[in-house]
Amino acid sequence: MSPTVDVNGTARHHESNASIFEIGDSDLSRLLERPRPVNIERKRSFDERSFSELSISSPPRQFYRNNENSSRVFDSVLSPARSGISTPRSFTCVETHPIVAEAWVALQRSIVHFRGQPVGTIAALDQSTEELNYDQVFVRDFVPSGLAFLMNGEPEIVKHFLLKTLRLQSWEKKVDNFTLGAGVMPASFKVLHDPVRNFETIIADFGECAIGRVAPVDSGFWWIILLRAYTKSTGDTSLAEMPECQRGIRLILTLCLSEGFDTFPTLLCADGCSMIDRRMGVYGYPIEIQALFFMALRCALLLLKQDEEGKDCADRIVKRLHALSFHMRNYFWLDIKQLNDIYRYKTEEYSHTAVNKFNVMPDSLPDWVFDFMPTRGGYFIGNVSPARMDFRWFCLGNCVAILSSLATPEQASAIMDLIESRWGELVGEMPLKICYPAMESHEWRIVTGCDPKNTSWSYHNGGSWPVLIWLLTAACIKSGRPQLARRAIELAETRLLKDHWAEYYDGKLGRYVGKQARKNQTWSIAGYLVAKMMLEDPSHLGMISLEEDKQMKPHMKRSASWMC
Repeated sequence: MSPTVDVNGTARHHESNASIFEIGDSDLSRLLERPRPVNIERKRSFDERSFSELSISSPPRQFYRNNENSSRVFDSVLSPARSGISTPRSFTCVETHPIVAEAWVALQRSIVHFRGQPVGTIAALDQSTEELNYDQVFVRDFVPSGLAFLMNGEPEIVKHFLLKTLRLQSWEKKVDNFTLGAGVMPASFKVLHDPVRNFETIIADFGECAIGRVAPVDSGFWWIILLRAYTKSTGDTSLAEMPECQRGIRLILTLCLSEGFDTFPTLLCADGCSMIDRRMGVYGYPIEIQALFFMALRCALLLLKQDEEGKDCADRIVKRLHALSFHMRNYFWLDIKQLNDIYRYKTEEYSHTAVNKFNVMPDSLPDWVFDFMPTRGGYFIGNVSPARMDFRWFCLGNCVAILSSLATPEQASAIMDLIESRWGELVGEMPLKICYPAMESHEWRIVTGCDPKNTSWSYHNGGSWPVLIWLLTAACIKSGRPQLARRAIELAETRLLKDHWAEYYDGKLGRYVGKQARKNQTWSIAGYLVAKMMLEDPSHLGMISLEEDKQMKPHMKRSASWMC
């Protein structure tokens, strides 16, 4: 064993085998060439239409304006720690909140380098508490950081990140004596520096070090989504068209599209395989994974080349998308009419004509859902499986459903109606509830196993997460409700800097900084910046939003809340 020092100067030891994956410069030198210029005709679509049509409290403003003098001022602010990334490239903010500059400085400080190249952003820079794995680059955490850099015209760090994680995917992955699928992407990676040899190494975690030893199902989906965002933002198709990237996409999809015993098109998952990475009763078919799965499939369809392998994969994607969209729009959707129907369900029905297809017991309906459901509005519930429906609201899954067009325009509008009518419960004093409501007392003990971190209205169990602001903002803009996003951002601005960019907040209203929340949490910083930039220039939405595919729109057999 040889001593190494990580990027923050902490001494560590590791063995030469285990899960250490070294990435040589020569292996990727040809991959990191500057993108070939591509001429792209920008087409006006729903996500790039004139937002003057939308009801917004003030007109869109230019977020950054080229100004040589102001750029020099900002350079002087960042001069102690320049790392090859000019963030932002030009800095004159027009009527923007003063914490925007602080946010860019904080994001700049979080950048992680590997052999001289920026490859990601660290999860948190909180030196007041033990690092644990917060000193690593997480795939899901980097997505808002990557979007912030893309929106600011700085794609290189995103390109390096995509290639480094792609390289890690190719290594053999083992948990004890079991080998994971070839397409599994890492949950996170870390750069270690050997001061003796003056040599840097990357180590990766594919779930073997995670809580519960669960592989990250969402990492591969976020990787595909970010690759599409990079391609859309830069117009550079050469990265996605590389054989290595095409193979990486196919390997991820092979894991998800493989045949098995399932009778549903949804993806079966273990608890703790996504942002909610602890035991929270989201095993089965969680909405977060299904929405990300749907969006990743649609992005992959746009990225795959039309060669023999690509066409075969595309055909499988199209079939799955049709089945998945029908299943989700019909069986996961809940509004007041559907809630009443479930309340009156008969049980033990047998035959293909059954109405209660999952044999859900009406007595299992929680009391809170009757008061929570507004007359106008609806949402995708947390989980649907045999004899089980999880009626909790999950923010990420519903926002991604809107962005991917898994939600129809009518359903997207109904979700916005729900958020607006239940603002106090879902937003409160600090955006945004990761799920609602929290589990308490006996239910908390049984479902979480008495998890002390996920106590009621804390962390994943009803905690408020500022990072979710960017997803809410994107969903609001796409749904024509930018005023809701502006309201949430202004609410967050009263606390974020003062609370040192806390990871999450506790309490029914999100009034208190989380009891174990890290400070200077990078995705809280990046999520805020992305939200601000999208609100100021809604055309940025195009890199993270997909238009509705009319061919996938099924005949809606369920009730429609917009007809209430």
